[in-house]
Order: sequence, then C-alpha cells, then structure tokens
Amino acid sequence: MENKYNMTVSINELEFFYPSAQILKGVTTEINQGEFVVLFGPNGSGKSTLMKCMNKILNPQVGYVEVEGKPVEQYSHLDLAKRIAYVPQNEVKVTGIKVFDMILSGRKPYISWKPSDKDYAIVTEVIESLKLEKIAMKDISALSGGQQQMVYIARAIAQEPKILLLDEPTSALDVKHQLEIMELLKSLSDKGITIIVTLHDINLATKYADKYLMLQEGKLYAEGCKKILTEHHLEMLYGVKIKILNDKDDFFVVPYSLS
Repeated sequence: MENKYNMTVSINELEFFYPSAQILKGVTTEINQGEFVVLFGPNGSGKSTLMKCMNKILNPQVGYVEVEGKPVEQYSHLDLAKRIAYVPQNEVKVTGIKVFDMILSGRKPYISWKPSDKDYAIVTEVIESLKLEKIAMKDISALSGGQQQMVYIARAIAQEPKILLLDEPTSALDVKHQLEIMELLKSLSDKGITIIVTLHDINLATKYADKYLMLQEGKLYAEGCKKILTEHHLEMLYGVKIKILNDKDDFFVVPYSLS
C-alpha cells in the first residue's frame, strides 16, 4: 500500500469571486496521499467551486492550489489530467457513443495516436470491477441516470489518476449502488489514490472517509476526522436540530427539526 502521509494537495488562502458574489473566502487546508476526504456543507457553501479550483477548471482570484508541490496553473491540461480525474455532478449529456468507448475516453491523456492493448485492458478491467459488462456495448443515452453516473465514474477510474474528484457521485444511485461506489472508492484510497468527494449523506460518508471538511458560506468551518462530526458542528453547519445515535463503534446522524 502507498504511503498515506505524503501531502498531495495544498490549498492556500483560496478566494474565488463570481461577478455577483464571493464564493470562497480564505480556504486553507492540506490533503495527504491516499486520504478519503468528504466535503460537507449546505447548498451554496462553495464545495463544487473549491473542487473546480483544485482541477484548474476555475482560477481563484486570491491564493493558490498546489498538487504534488506545484501550483496547478503551472501544469499543462494534459499533465494535470494524468494526475487528477474529475466527475462533475451534472455531466454533459451525449448520444451516439457506446459505454465502452465512453470509458475508453478516460485514457485520452495517454493516447498519442490510437489506443494500445494496455488501454483496452484497463478499460476492460474497470468495466468488470464495476459490473458493467451487460451495458458495455449500449449507447450511453439509453441508460438510466444511475447507470450513466456509474459510467462516468468508470471513465474517471480508467484515467488512472493520483487524485479523484467526485461531486455528489452517489446522488443518482440506489442504495446498493451507493455502497458499491463507496466501497470501490475506499479500495482505491487504500491503494494510495487520493479521493475527494462532496456528499450530502453524512451517514454514508462516516462509513468510509478519513477526513471531513465543513464549508459554510465559503469558509472552512471545521476540518478533521470523525470526531468533528458533533451535534453542535452539524447544527451550526446546516441550521437544523441534530441527534447523534451511537451504536458500538459506529454512530448515526438524525436530523429531526428546523433550528
């Protein structure tokens, strides 16, 4: 297993503005290699914007993001794609492309002229690991929303990233597939791949994550291991009354009324 203590992502005093509003306000944190990190926060708190700044999709007006000790703006898009794969919450809908070919497109950073035997082998392995064999030759537009989400995650894994960013990866999935995806992401984390996801399901996150970042109105409200998931922190973060139920070594978060 890879060393989990090498710093992979460093975020320094990050601020991002849209013309109408400031979204991120001085966010600073570090994420280590192989950590499974979950971003929590209400809608509009800056989670997706922070993720896009990590991936050079958005450029912050203040502060900077470093990946493996180098500012992201100094990477070419090709070099960054060999390090970071990103699955947005709402993918652009496409038609006329088979599932296999969509997943194969994740190999684009490594293909100079045409796909190699290695590229095909990696795609086949990913399809098998996600149990997508039955839909591999189907047009992606013929799939359900949940199936499409699985395909986009498969494409990102085929990219062989060192860092995997996923924005609400389980939102369109049923309970079984939610657990399958989270188990898969945990296994990738155990192999040294840094996993950074946004989630609204706190109980799902607590089963798998190593670290939690709480964003509130663009600021980093709290960060740390499971110990920061207190009733007080969650009530302040979401503005609802929270009850935490303990069960041996596990616990469950239950919102029960508005504050």
